[in-house]
Amino acid sequence: MAATLLRIHPDNPPQNRILQVVEVLRKGGLIIYPTDTVYGIGCDINNAKAVEKLCRIKGLKPEKANLSFICHDLSHISDYAHGITTPVFKVIKKALPGPFTFIFEASPNAPRYGGVKRSTVGIRVPDNQIVRQIVKEFGTPIVSTSVRVSEETLEEYVTDPDLIFEKYRSLVDLVIDGGFGGNVPSTIIDCTNDDFDLVRAGLGDIEQFL
Repeated sequence: MAATLLRIHPDNPPQNRILQVVEVLRKGGLIIYPTDTVYGIGCDINNAKAVEKLCRIKGLKPEKANLSFICHDLSHISDYAHGITTPVFKVIKKALPGPFTFIFEASPNAPRYGGVKRSTVGIRVPDNQIVRQIVKEFGTPIVSTSVRVSEETLEEYVTDPDLIFEKYRSLVDLVIDGGFGGNVPSTIIDCTNDDFDLVRAGLGDIEQFL
Protein backbone atom coordinates (compact mmCIF):
# COMPACT_ATOMS: atom_id res chain seq x y z
CA MET A 1 0.00 0.00 0.00
CA ALA A 2 1.42 3.38 -1.04
CA ALA A 3 2.18 6.03 1.56
CA THR A 4 0.07 9.13 2.14
CA LEU A 5 1.60 12.56 1.51
CA LEU A 6 0.29 14.91 4.19
CA ARG A 7 0.96 18.62 3.99
CA ILE A 8 1.20 20.31 7.41
CA HIS A 9 1.82 24.00 8.07
CA PRO A 10 5.19 24.25 9.85
CA ASP A 11 4.27 27.13 12.18
CA ASN A 12 0.66 26.28 13.05
CA PRO A 13 0.16 22.51 12.61
CA PRO A 14 -3.59 21.73 12.52
CA GLN A 15 -4.61 19.39 15.33
CA ASN A 16 -6.58 17.09 13.03
CA ARG A 17 -3.51 16.46 10.90
CA ILE A 18 -1.31 15.86 13.93
CA LEU A 19 -3.85 13.27 15.11
CA GLN A 20 -3.78 11.63 11.67
CA VAL A 21 -0.03 11.11 12.02
CA VAL A 22 -0.37 9.83 15.59
CA GLU A 23 -2.89 7.24 14.43
CA VAL A 24 -0.34 5.91 11.92
CA LEU A 25 2.27 5.62 14.69
CA ARG A 26 -0.16 3.82 16.99
CA LYS A 27 -0.79 1.25 14.29
CA GLY A 28 2.92 0.52 14.01
CA GLY A 29 3.45 2.62 10.89
CA LEU A 30 6.56 4.41 9.69
CA ILE A 31 6.50 8.15 9.05
CA ILE A 32 8.83 10.65 7.44
CA TYR A 33 8.77 14.06 9.07
CA PRO A 34 10.59 17.41 9.14
CA THR A 35 12.95 18.44 11.92
CA ASP A 36 15.06 21.55 12.41
CA THR A 37 17.77 19.89 10.30
CA VAL A 38 17.19 17.13 7.72
CA TYR A 39 14.01 15.12 7.26
CA GLY A 40 13.78 12.06 9.49
CA ILE A 41 12.18 8.66 9.29
CA GLY A 42 10.80 7.10 12.44
CA CYS A 43 8.25 5.06 14.38
CA ASP A 44 7.12 4.17 17.89
CA ILE A 45 10.21 3.40 20.01
CA ASN A 46 8.33 0.58 21.74
CA ASN A 47 7.23 -1.21 18.56
CA ALA A 48 10.03 -3.67 17.81
CA LYS A 49 8.57 -4.76 14.44
CA ALA A 50 8.33 -1.16 13.26
CA VAL A 51 11.92 -0.51 14.35
CA GLU A 52 13.08 -3.64 12.51
CA LYS A 53 11.32 -2.43 9.35
CA LEU A 54 12.96 0.97 9.68
CA CYS A 55 16.37 -0.69 10.04
CA ARG A 56 15.77 -2.82 6.94
CA ILE A 57 15.01 0.32 4.93
CA LYS A 58 18.28 1.85 6.11
CA GLY A 59 20.28 -1.37 5.71
CA LEU A 60 21.02 -1.56 9.45
CA LYS A 61 20.98 -4.33 12.03
CA PRO A 62 18.61 -3.39 14.88
CA GLU A 63 21.07 -4.47 17.57
CA LYS A 64 23.80 -2.24 16.11
CA ALA A 65 21.76 0.71 14.84
CA ASN A 66 22.49 4.08 16.42
CA LEU A 67 18.94 5.36 16.47
CA SER A 68 18.05 8.53 18.34
CA PHE A 69 14.85 9.31 20.20
CA ILE A 70 12.80 12.38 19.29
CA CYS A 71 11.24 13.91 22.42
CA HIS A 72 8.77 16.75 22.86
CA ASP A 73 10.76 18.28 25.71
CA LEU A 74 13.22 17.33 28.45
CA SER A 75 10.65 15.48 30.57
CA HIS A 76 11.23 12.14 28.78
CA ILE A 77 15.02 12.18 29.05
CA SER A 78 15.14 10.67 32.54
CA ASP A 79 12.92 7.81 31.32
CA TYR A 80 15.55 6.56 28.88
CA ALA A 81 18.84 8.03 30.09
CA HIS A 82 20.57 8.21 33.46
CA GLY A 83 23.71 9.64 34.97
CA ILE A 84 22.89 13.17 33.82
CA THR A 85 24.55 15.59 36.21
CA THR A 86 23.16 19.02 37.08
CA PRO A 87 25.85 20.94 35.08
CA VAL A 88 25.14 18.83 31.97
CA PHE A 89 21.38 19.23 32.39
CA LYS A 90 21.74 23.03 32.63
CA VAL A 91 23.55 23.11 29.30
CA ILE A 92 21.13 20.88 27.42
CA LYS A 93 18.22 22.85 28.86
CA LYS A 94 19.67 25.95 27.18
CA ALA A 95 20.51 24.14 23.93
CA LEU A 96 17.14 22.42 23.44
CA PRO A 97 14.95 22.59 21.47
CA GLY A 98 17.71 22.79 18.89
CA PRO A 99 19.79 20.98 16.25
CA PHE A 100 21.60 18.63 18.63
CA THR A 101 21.65 14.93 19.43
CA PHE A 102 22.92 14.30 22.97
CA ILE A 103 24.25 10.85 23.84
CA PHE A 104 23.73 9.58 27.40
CA GLU A 105 24.05 6.30 29.26
CA ALA A 106 20.91 4.24 28.66
CA SER A 107 18.58 3.61 31.57
CA PRO A 108 17.06 0.15 32.17
CA ASN A 109 13.86 1.48 30.54
CA ALA A 110 15.54 2.01 27.18
CA PRO A 111 14.00 -0.42 24.67
CA ARG A 112 16.01 -3.38 23.42
CA TYR A 113 16.32 -3.80 19.67
CA GLY A 114 17.42 -7.14 18.33
CA GLY A 115 17.33 -8.45 21.91
CA VAL A 116 20.36 -6.37 22.84
CA LYS A 117 20.44 -4.06 25.85
CA ARG A 118 21.48 -0.57 24.83
CA SER A 119 24.46 1.02 26.57
CA THR A 120 23.73 4.53 25.29
CA VAL A 121 20.83 6.53 23.88
CA GLY A 122 20.75 9.58 21.63
CA ILE A 123 18.18 12.21 22.56
CA ARG A 124 16.78 14.86 20.18
CA VAL A 125 14.37 17.72 20.89
CA PRO A 126 14.17 19.44 17.49
CA ASP A 127 13.12 23.05 17.13
CA ASN A 128 10.25 22.05 14.86
CA GLN A 129 6.61 22.40 15.85
CA ILE A 130 5.31 19.62 13.62
CA VAL A 131 7.33 16.75 15.03
CA ARG A 132 7.22 18.07 18.60
CA GLN A 133 3.42 18.29 18.50
CA ILE A 134 3.27 14.76 17.06
CA VAL A 135 5.41 13.39 19.90
CA LYS A 136 3.47 15.37 22.51
CA GLU A 137 0.15 13.98 21.28
CA PHE A 138 1.57 10.48 20.87
CA GLY A 139 2.80 10.53 24.46
CA THR A 140 6.00 8.60 23.75
CA PRO A 141 9.21 9.53 21.90
CA ILE A 142 9.71 8.22 18.39
CA VAL A 143 12.79 6.57 16.95
CA SER A 144 14.59 8.74 14.46
CA THR A 145 17.17 8.37 11.75
CA SER A 146 17.89 10.73 8.88
CA VAL A 147 16.41 10.31 5.41
CA ARG A 148 19.11 9.52 2.89
CA VAL A 149 18.60 8.32 -0.62
CA SER A 150 22.20 7.23 -0.99
CA GLU A 151 25.54 7.80 0.64
CA GLU A 152 26.49 9.84 -2.44
CA THR A 153 24.34 12.68 -1.07
CA LEU A 154 21.59 13.53 -3.49
CA GLU A 155 20.71 16.76 -1.73
CA GLU A 156 17.39 17.36 -3.47
CA TYR A 157 15.96 14.18 -1.97
CA VAL A 158 16.93 15.26 1.51
CA THR A 159 15.38 18.72 1.25
CA ASP A 160 12.35 18.36 -1.06
CA PRO A 161 9.42 16.46 0.52
CA ASP A 162 7.84 15.73 -2.86
CA LEU A 163 10.99 13.95 -4.01
CA ILE A 164 11.27 12.16 -0.66
CA PHE A 165 7.70 10.96 -1.16
CA GLU A 166 8.49 9.60 -4.63
CA LYS A 167 11.46 7.69 -3.27
CA TYR A 168 9.84 6.31 -0.09
CA ARG A 169 6.15 5.99 -0.97
CA SER A 170 6.32 2.19 -1.14
CA LEU A 171 8.47 1.84 1.99
CA VAL A 172 6.72 3.94 4.65
CA ASP A 173 3.13 4.69 5.60
CA LEU A 174 3.10 8.48 5.65
CA VAL A 175 5.31 11.34 4.46
CA ILE A 176 4.78 14.78 5.97
CA ASP A 177 5.37 17.81 3.78
CA GLY A 178 6.35 20.52 6.22
CA GLY A 179 8.25 22.57 3.66
CA PHE A 180 11.78 22.21 2.40
CA GLY A 181 14.18 20.66 4.90
CA GLY A 182 17.84 21.36 5.46
CA ASN A 183 20.80 19.31 4.27
CA VAL A 184 23.01 19.72 7.35
CA PRO A 185 22.41 17.11 10.10
CA SER A 186 22.28 17.66 13.84
CA THR A 187 25.44 18.07 15.87
CA ILE A 188 26.09 14.93 17.95
CA ILE A 189 27.46 15.46 21.46
CA ASP A 190 28.58 12.62 23.75
CA CYS A 191 27.72 13.38 27.38
CA THR A 192 28.46 9.94 28.84
CA ASN A 193 31.68 11.16 30.50
CA ASP A 194 29.99 14.15 32.14
CA ASP A 195 31.45 16.34 29.41
CA PHE A 196 30.48 17.55 25.94
CA ASP A 197 32.56 15.57 23.45
CA LEU A 198 31.90 16.37 19.80
CA VAL A 199 31.07 13.22 17.84
CA ARG A 200 29.79 14.86 14.65
CA ALA A 201 29.83 18.52 13.69
CA GLY A 202 26.46 19.60 12.31
CA LEU A 203 24.12 22.56 12.38
CA GLY A 204 24.32 23.20 16.13
CA ASP A 205 27.18 25.00 17.89
CA ILE A 206 27.40 23.72 21.47
CA GLU A 207 30.11 26.23 22.43
CA GLN A 208 27.58 29.06 22.72
CA PHE A 209 25.83 27.16 25.55
CA LEU A 210 28.87 26.12 27.58
